[in-house]
Amino acid sequence: MTNFSQRLIELKKNHELLITRKNEPEELSNGIYTRYKYPVLTAEHAPLEWRYDFNEKTNPFLMERIGVNAAFNAGAIKFNGKYCVVARVEGADRKSFFAVAESPNGIDNFKFWDKPIVMPQTSDPDTNVYDMRLTAHEDGWIYGVFCTERHDPNAEPGDTMSAVAMAGIARTKDLVNWERLDDLKSYSGQQRNVVLHPEFIDGKYAFYTRPQDGFINVGSGGGIGFGLCEDITHAEVKEEKIIDNKIYHTIKEVKNGMGPHPIKTDEGWLCLAHGVRNTAAGLRYVLYMFMTALDDPSKVIYTPGGYFIAPKKMERLGDVSNVVFSNGWIKDDNGRILIYYAASDTRLHVAETSVAQLIDYCKNTPADGLRSDLSVKAIIDLVDRNKALESK
Repeated sequence: MTNFSQRLIELKKNHELLITRKNEPEELSNGIYTRYKYPVLTAEHAPLEWRYDFNEKTNPFLMERIGVNAAFNAGAIKFNGKYCVVARVEGADRKSFFAVAESPNGIDNFKFWDKPIVMPQTSDPDTNVYDMRLTAHEDGWIYGVFCTERHDPNAEPGDTMSAVAMAGIARTKDLVNWERLDDLKSYSGQQRNVVLHPEFIDGKYAFYTRPQDGFINVGSGGGIGFGLCEDITHAEVKEEKIIDNKIYHTIKEVKNGMGPHPIKTDEGWLCLAHGVRNTAAGLRYVLYMFMTALDDPSKVIYTPGGYFIAPKKMERLGDVSNVVFSNGWIKDDNGRILIYYAASDTRLHVAETSVAQLIDYCKNTPADGLRSDLSVKAIIDLVDRNKALESK
């Protein structure tokens, strides 16, 4: 057997062991959700056929010809009985693209489909695309709303870093064939982290937005916005109402944005979002939750204080450290919810919870009092209640 043949056997063996590895829940959770030990997707999950030329004549050393750097920030949907994520896969060339991976149970054995998604282009081709939110809308289509990035046409000569971010929109019935629609048009600066609501509101499509002045810095913009549009094929949001603001000295003091589309419950819409604050070590991204009214998704009714999920242990390490980000979750018919969250722009993890747990969390977790003395008061109130129970 040649070195080429032996190396190919070992590559395939190791890849199979990785994608079939059984995941394990953490031993003791916080009661809100349960993390799982292993990432569900990594760069190494990318099919060998994407990365290697298997022809010994053209690749005698069996080198990796196309490198994959990361697999993260995935939209998620239950499709044909399978748990499917549309991951952001980043190549060694820094270009991101979308690819579907599916699992029989949602917590392990995720396997990429044979080929990445071919995303049609608009008249102004995307330089980079990423962070797709999937929405199975009541109109019968599955929509993917994602960030499309292009070089700023107004950048000064020699400036190769300035960019413009917009919300790209595409739709599909099978996650394979996608129809590209017009990018979202708004009047509040650049748009990132845009999410389509799953139901019509007053007969119109509803979007959660995140207006910002520039590509990185939100400037005078920021907060999670809400707006309506008449025609999804030429989506235009003329007015945006900020429903969840960034706030000084909180987990969302720099910027915040919606994660996946909200989950409908009997008591309101469960919303998962990300918040960003600045530290001496750089920006820190965490996840937080809130709920909105069932009859008015633009009305916030519960705001549990603090973060919901923050990076811990190895999750803190990666290309962009100290970051968790989510743009996908799946609710089963029995109320189980699987939250897919990325760690440090490198890998994709999963946490398991339920509708009942998240409603309880949102309704009964104290809101952020926005001052240290009120944080202490909330702790003392809890201590006193627990002591009262002990004395009975």
